[in-house]
Amino acid sequence: MLMIIKKPLFIILLALCASPIIGAGTALIMGAAFAMLLGNPFAALSQKASKWLLKLAVVGLGFAVDFNQVIAVGKSSLVLTIVSITAIIGLGELLTQAFKLNRNTGVLISFGTAICGGSAIAAMAPVIKAKDHEVAVALGVVFMLNGLGLLLFPSIGHYFNLSQQQFGMWAALAIHDTSSVVGASATYGALALSIATTVKLTRAMWIIPYTALAGVYFRSEEKASIPVFIIGFVLAALINSYFPAYSSLWELINSAAKQLLVVTLFLIGSGLSVAVIKQAGFKPFLMAILLWIVVSGVILLLILDGLL
Repeated sequence: MLMIIKKPLFIILLALCASPIIGAGTALIMGAAFAMLLGNPFAALSQKASKWLLKLAVVGLGFAVDFNQVIAVGKSSLVLTIVSITAIIGLGELLTQAFKLNRNTGVLISFGTAICGGSAIAAMAPVIKAKDHEVAVALGVVFMLNGLGLLLFPSIGHYFNLSQQQFGMWAALAIHDTSSVVGASATYGALALSIATTVKLTRAMWIIPYTALAGVYFRSEEKASIPVFIIGFVLAALINSYFPAYSSLWELINSAAKQLLVVTLFLIGSGLSVAVIKQAGFKPFLMAILLWIVVSGVILLLILDGLL
């Protein structure tokens, strides 16, 4: 009987998330609550669909971004990006040793924290020959922190009276996954969303050089490739920038992408389970939390002091 009720209820909630009445944060909470209380009746399908829908949503969001802004952000933040990514990975290595954590798990968590969460973890995993359970633990820990970031960051931003520009920068640099960065910034404002998306996806392009360096360090024959959704985002930004005559169409696509993101966040939330929490364990979660607190705290202080 419970299974019969669960399936239609899940579909109804998913349909609600496709409507404008449900926001990004609410969708994630709904999905997580449903999974924890009733269990996801479409777990495998939800996991597969969320990955593809997220990529489509990110590409669609590119239709609201000025390509010249992407280039400007990349140039202006070159030194900051290199220094911050390297520092985060270095700190992650120290914490991995301090907690006597599995090396591969520590590397994946550090890399995911430094660049862009799940995408960075997926790119690094084959390079360091990470095992399935190591990848699963890293993704589980990062996912849980993504949920916290999506819920906590807007409130913290309002508490410190951050402008939309400041919040967009902070969210992009301190929240792991692109999905949660977009979700948190979308609830803060349109300008915050634009800045956060641009900064985060510009940063995500650094997956390639850092995985290449890791390949040399770990003597791996695996080669990382740039995620296709990043290429799609850049192409969408190019189209938006150089074909302004069709701006109404680009706005329509962008609006659809925002709502698609809400649906995706519900599916991502529905992937949370007691099994994932147990598999992650205590040490990886504590290590990831300390790393995240230091990173987000330092970046917030730099923003408040006007250094970023």
